[in-house]
Amino acid sequence: MHYKKNKLIAIILTLVFGAFGIHKFYLGRIRAGVLYLLFSWTFVPLLLALFDFIVLLTYSKQKFNKKYN
Repeated sequence: MHYKKNKLIAIILTLVFGAFGIHKFYLGRIRAGVLYLLFSWTFVPLLLALFDFIVLLTYSKQKFNKKYN
């Protein structure tokens, strides 16, 4: 079953659980999510999640849908 991903949900997941890569799992980027989880103790994923958050905020709805849906 394939479902459409929601930009707002992705932004919220990035903001709240970004350091653990939950947003990557939601967006279908399983390998990246696993790497975020493995390295979450280093705080590097937290910095990357901040970058991801900013990028997702700047994406238009069309660009988000083209990339993730």
